[in-house]
Amino acid sequence: MPELPEVETIVRDLAPRLTGRRIRSAVLTKTDVLRRVSKPRLLRTLRGNRFSGVERRAKHAVLRLESGHRLVIQPRMTGSLIVYDRPLEPEERRYAVLTCRLDDDLFLVYRDVRRLGTVWLLDTRGWERYTASFGPEPLAPDFTLAAFAERLRGTRAAVKKAIMDQRRFVGVGNIYANEALFDARIDPSKPAHRLSHGDRQALYTAIVDVLRRAIAASGTTVRDYRTGTGSAGEFQFALKVYGRGGEPCMRCGRRLVTTHAIDGRATTFCATCQR
Repeated sequence: MPELPEVETIVRDLAPRLTGRRIRSAVLTKTDVLRRVSKPRLLRTLRGNRFSGVERRAKHAVLRLESGHRLVIQPRMTGSLIVYDRPLEPEERRYAVLTCRLDDDLFLVYRDVRRLGTVWLLDTRGWERYTASFGPEPLAPDFTLAAFAERLRGTRAAVKKAIMDQRRFVGVGNIYANEALFDARIDPSKPAHRLSHGDRQALYTAIVDVLRRAIAASGTTVRDYRTGTGSAGEFQFALKVYGRGGEPCMRCGRRLVTTHAIDGRATTFCATCQR
């Protein structure tokens, strides 16, 4: 967490509030989140700069700056990006890592309880190298069934592990891999190269569908995730298998199974529906 739907929700919330705003001041309280940029250079670049746009790439929020730089933030498990229209309360400041004071006294705050996330400042060449390391976007118009099948071609890894590989295509993490495989009626441990054409078609459709539905519900809040306005997502109420190990399958009534044997993460599935 967060995965594609959560970061997409965050950037959609941030974009109208940040675009065109100037950064009056910036404060960084912890440096262990920084990647390939020093604290002095980050703060020097941010102060007086202006946000020219906000977008998502994979599971990263990308804040474009007027100077041509990109501030790239991956919140991971315990991070959040929120715009406040007031000074922060003491509890809100407690885990604030990066705080930018903007025009009209708005505050952009990157808060990270366990500081598992990362903050990058990239110029144009650095961004090109960075984004090239990721696979294509699964919700892009040109990401067709044929493109999906090609990205999986030749791998003997378990299909759940394969669809979470960000080099093949991006944005799908543990929550939505579990959900998509259940919707497609595919055993998560099945080797990807053994998927039939029908399997690939069903899985492609399921991945696109579950990501779109999760975005419409503002993402999944299991614990720490919050939208760009600070509210919780709602897709957790629509989960069919993730986090429901031991409960009855919504399709057949059999008890759902949870295992860590596939990729070291909790995989929940129905042994009857996903043979």
